[in-house]
Formats: sequence, C-alpha cells, structure tokens
Amino acid sequence: MDNEKLSKLKEKSRGLPFEPGVYIMKDAGGHIIYIGKAKALRRRVSQYFLRFEHHEGKVRKMVEHVDNFEYIITDSEFEALVLECSLIKQHKPKYNILLKDDKGYSYIRVTLNDPWPRIESVKKKDEDGALYLGPYISSFSVNEAVDEAIKAFALPTCSRRFEQDAGRGRPCLNYFIHQCCAPCRGRMKKEEYRENVENAVTFLKGGYDTIIKQLTQDMDRFAERLEFEKAARLRDRIAAIKRIRERQKVVASKVENQDVIAHASDGCNMDFEVFIIRGGRLTDRESYMLDFMADEKAARAEFLRRYYSLAKMPPSRVTLDGETDDKMLLEQYLSKTAGRKVSITVPQKGEQAALVAMVKNNAEEKIGRISARPAKSDKVLDELGTLLGLDHRPDYIEAYDISNTAGTGVVAGMVVFEGGRPLKSAYKKFSIKTVVGQDDYACMREVVGRRLARLKESCEDENSPKNGFGRMPDVILLDGGKGHVGAVKPVLSEYGFDIPLYGMVKDDKHRTRAIAADGGEIAINANRSVFTLISQIQDEVHRFAITYHHKTQGKQAFATRLTQAPQIGEGRAKSLMKHFKTITALKAATEEELAAAPGMTRAAAAALREWLQSN
Repeated sequence: MDNEKLSKLKEKSRGLPFEPGVYIMKDAGGHIIYIGKAKALRRRVSQYFLRFEHHEGKVRKMVEHVDNFEYIITDSEFEALVLECSLIKQHKPKYNILLKDDKGYSYIRVTLNDPWPRIESVKKKDEDGALYLGPYISSFSVNEAVDEAIKAFALPTCSRRFEQDAGRGRPCLNYFIHQCCAPCRGRMKKEEYRENVENAVTFLKGGYDTIIKQLTQDMDRFAERLEFEKAARLRDRIAAIKRIRERQKVVASKVENQDVIAHASDGCNMDFEVFIIRGGRLTDRESYMLDFMADEKAARAEFLRRYYSLAKMPPSRVTLDGETDDKMLLEQYLSKTAGRKVSITVPQKGEQAALVAMVKNNAEEKIGRISARPAKSDKVLDELGTLLGLDHRPDYIEAYDISNTAGTGVVAGMVVFEGGRPLKSAYKKFSIKTVVGQDDYACMREVVGRRLARLKESCEDENSPKNGFGRMPDVILLDGGKGHVGAVKPVLSEYGFDIPLYGMVKDDKHRTRAIAADGGEIAINANRSVFTLISQIQDEVHRFAITYHHKTQGKQAFATRLTQAPQIGEGRAKSLMKHFKTITALKAATEEELAAAPGMTRAAAAALREWLQSN
C-alpha cells in the first residue's frame, strides 16, 4: 500500500471519536467496498491502518484498495449493528460477506390430467392443467416429501409410456425390491393406479392418520374376501408409511424450534451448514460457501449477521459449534428481529451436542469434497518437485514463521501440508526460549533445531511413532529469504539430516514472490499452480504464528492487569493463568473454583471475583 496514502488514512483515523458507530470504506472511485460496525470508532478503524502489515488475505486486499472512509455515530453498539446490516443489504459492498438467498419457491406437481399421473417437485407453477401443491419455501422439504410419497405408494420414477410400452420389457429393479407397482407390466388397471396417486396426494397434504385408517379398512376388506395378495400389498404400504413416520422422528430434537449452525474450513474456504429444525424435526438445510476467515469467533458473528439479514425469521434458539463475537449484541438483534427472545447457545454435551456434531460432520464432508482433488494436487506437487530439483514428490511439507512485537512475546508456528492440503493435526506452536530480543535468524535456528532434535530421537528409537515430530518432512520452508536459509542450513547438518530447505520470499507488499535457495531465488510466477500453493502455505503459516502470538500477548497483558486486583501479585496472576489456561475460563470461574487454584486463599478468591465482575 502506498505509504503516503497509508499515513493520510492513519492520521484521519486518529481524529475519530471513541463512540459506537458504522464506518464506510471507499475506493479511489468513491465506491463503497466495505461496511463495518464498531464499539469505539477510533479504536476499530485505526487498527486497519496502524497494523497494516499484520493483516492477512482478504483484509489486507481490502485495506490496499481503501482511498477514503466515512463514518456514522450511533447511540449504542446495538444501533450500529442494525445500521450496519441495513447498509450492507442496500450497498452490497465487495469485501463484506454477502449471502445470496436464491432458493425461490418450490411446488409439488401432480399430473392428474394424464392417464397415468406422476408426482414430482418443480420450481415454478405452469398453467398446464396439473395439480400443484404449494408454494413451499423449502426445496429440501419438497424433495424429501415427494420421495417419501413415491416410495410409500410404490409409484414409478421412470420415463416409460405405460400404454405404449406395456409388456414389452422387464420391469426395472424398483419393482423387484417392492418400490414400484410397475404399471409397465400391463397388469394394473388405471383406476387402481390413480387411486394410489390420490392416496399419495392425501398423504402429502398431511393426512397421515386419514390415509392409514383408509388403507387399514381396505386391507381388512380384501382379507375378508380372501384376496390375500391385495391385502398383503396394502399391509406393506401401511408398514412403509409408518416407517417413514418413524424416520422423520429420528432427526428430532427436544428443542421444538432451532437453527443448528456449524462450519468447516480448509484454509482457503469456509462452509457454513444450517440445519433448520421446526416442530422438533429437521425440515430443511442450507449451505453457504465463504472466503476463509482465520478468526472463527468473528466468522460466526459475521455469518449470523448476514444470514438473518436475508429476511429469515430467527427461531427461539440458535445453536452454534463454538463461541461467537458479540454474543449478547447478536441475541439482542435477533430478538428484536423475531419480536421475541432468541438465545444463542453452544452445547457441551447431550442431545444438542450430538446434533451440532452431525451438522459439523456435514460441513467437514462438504469442504473435504470441494478441497479433495488428488489428481490436481499430485500434479502441482510434481511441478513443485521439478522446480526445486527434487528427485521425489514433496508430499509432506513443513513451514515455519516467527512472530513478535518489537522483539517481545516472540513465538513461532509450524504448519504442515500433506498432499497439497493443510494437515492441522500436525501443526505445532513454539515459545522462544534461548533468544532475547528481535533476531529472526536465531529464533528460526532454535525452532528448527528443537524440531530436528525430536526427529532424531524418533529415528533412534524404533518403537517411536513415525508421525507428527517423528515423521521426516520432504521439504522444509521458512518464511524468509536467503538469509534465513543460510542461517538454518547448518542446523540440518548438525543433526545429520539432508532435508531440502528453502525460503518463501515476499515482495514489499507482503505477497509471495519467489522461493529462496542456497544459490539464489527461484521464480514461481510463471507456474500459477505452484505459485498458488506456496502463497497458501506462506499465508497459513503466517496466520498460525501471528494468531498464537496475539493469544500469548493477550494472556500476558491480562495476567499483568490481574495484578491490579486486590491480593493478586505477579506470582498469583501467572499461577491463575496457568491453572485456568484461558481468560474465558478464569472469568467464568466461581469463587470456590478460584479459591481451589494453587496459591489462592478464600479471601483472595472473593476479592478477585468481585474485581472481575466490576471490571
């Protein structure tokens, strides 16, 4: 980003008030490219320009295009949220998450005007003489209902013309598995077939009890006449309808009305799945693919705001797969939208947790299906191996990055890509132990040295598992240039490993430019696939390292602030953070739980609890 423009925007952001409101980012052409809300305008907007080098992916790209910004002050953060949603809906900015609600309406079409009527789901209603049931908002429910009716009443799904094709060929498989009455055999009367269709229509209109009662009466009548074959067919039909009824209760919940929302990501994309439960059963599901956001809490909050801005009425409960930013604010917003209380929950156990797990599994399955392109990944890795002069495909790649703030809070992150995709279970975090101050080369030597020491132990111990730190990487990538490679190369020799080592070089705009080797740089711009993979690895390791850095800095800052509480010194503050592990857990702890922490007394716990509540 141009330094002069960045300085101008920084200066302007410093003049903003510390009040809630909405900020509107514009490009050089005056077009609105992003709209956001803030609890304190100056603090939020200035973060974009004061910490530009820390931004990743989409945020950095958005900031690079900002030429000017405007703002609107509101009386509260809640008003800012409502205004933000309204303005985004109106202007549809390029860099906001925009969910497209393009499902439209669905109908159930019954061609009663045909000699052999069919039942199907359609997207629009035509003037063709057919019977239409609907409209319905949920295409999922329509497709499910049509499928159930066809199976329950053994109606055909093929395209055969029954009068012309009668008796000309063998029935299809559906007939032999008792899922079709097979009028193609030529042995079924039109009246009997039409009666099946009319019963199916009654079933679709919700007449479950009516159709069961009618079919039972017909079955008894056939049995009295000793027409056992017809009675058996009706018995099977009744059983099929009852099975459908029971299956509808399987995906059920004690919570009558709720939306269950979960997501999965692959480092590039995020898939949000919404399972809609009404009347205690699953009635619909929706799926939205979004650009990747590293902060999961922020991603959930952003999704909720956009999803319920699509004229969707929130149910009494929204169930999530994890915590979200602005929870209380969102509950207030959704409650106002619905005209009644709406709660946001994150279940930890029981039926609700199992329901969330099911939705998350669906999201992970979809993101995996989209990301899984083995042939393409193999081709890219082969091209990377050729470019680097390797004699094998670099299937298992480790990448390292150092993160710090002016030499303080120095940490490192290691990410792993297997088969061209992130292997998050193998990611590792490092706190720098031997280096004081800002020395990237020394920090990188320490981190890689510690990793190789673990690898050497594993190689010397035959019983050690050959995964995680025990697995030999095909390539090691460092976030840096020739200097980093030269500094770390001797560490490999020290531990006796001959692992290919390269750096990932950025340009002056913090974008991937080339691969650094011992002899110079290897250009990758000409190979789009390799360039994309290296960029993804570099962005991911930077995200992972800086996220860990922010987390540790936040803990340290909070631990320091804890010393302001009565009877809490530096030792107790550190002990409390170590015991509770997260700030959230510490804040949520009861007085008894605080007193049970190492080094705490009942009096200190009471004073700390009071301080936490008031601060």
